[in-house]
Amino acid sequence: MHLLVPPPQHSLFTAFSQFGLLYSVRVFPNAAVAHPGFYAVIKFYSARAAHRAQKACDRKQLFQKSPVKVRLGTRHKAVQHQALALNSSKCQELANYYFGFNGCSKRIIKLQELSDLEERENEDSMVPLPKQSLKFFCALEVVLPSCDCRSPGIGLVEEPMDKVEEGPLSFLMKRKTAQKLAIQKALSDAFQKLLIVVLGKTVLIILEVLQFQ
Repeated sequence: MHLLVPPPQHSLFTAFSQFGLLYSVRVFPNAAVAHPGFYAVIKFYSARAAHRAQKACDRKQLFQKSPVKVRLGTRHKAVQHQALALNSSKCQELANYYFGFNGCSKRIIKLQELSDLEERENEDSMVPLPKQSLKFFCALEVVLPSCDCRSPGIGLVEEPMDKVEEGPLSFLMKRKTAQKLAIQKALSDAFQKLLIVVLGKTVLIILEVLQFQ
């Protein structure tokens, strides 16, 4: 999108969120070799929503006197893009949009600290650890009551730690952070097994079936 003045992000959000859930809204100044002005990069979760927004907003006066140009982003086939998993907060945002507030919940099955187990094993074998670390494992499931669907997820987090140098307070804070990150990672993993299919006003959930040999 090409702009003459930098609009507030909430103006862009208000104008485009009516077409679908937005992933991010960012505004940048034009390059020095280009005409003075600004451009915005607006990312939707849905390609269908992005197409609808482009058709409805291109060359329209959304929040400024002159029309704005809205174009769909393209990717070069020669450049390979690695698909990154959504973080837990984005997953929750996506679930709330399609299934309503509190339409999705999580049930923690197991949350275990593995660093204690490793320390005991090394004490028994008399092998000193070069550097201590905090390790947490989390197993949970995402529950979608409206679709009668449950998706499992696991997360493993390791944080370097030095009890002597950092002190007990820092140790407790890092322990709490590692525990939280393990839960968030497991939540993100559970959502990666879900496929949301939107057919008009109907939302379907497809759960990936994993086969273990």
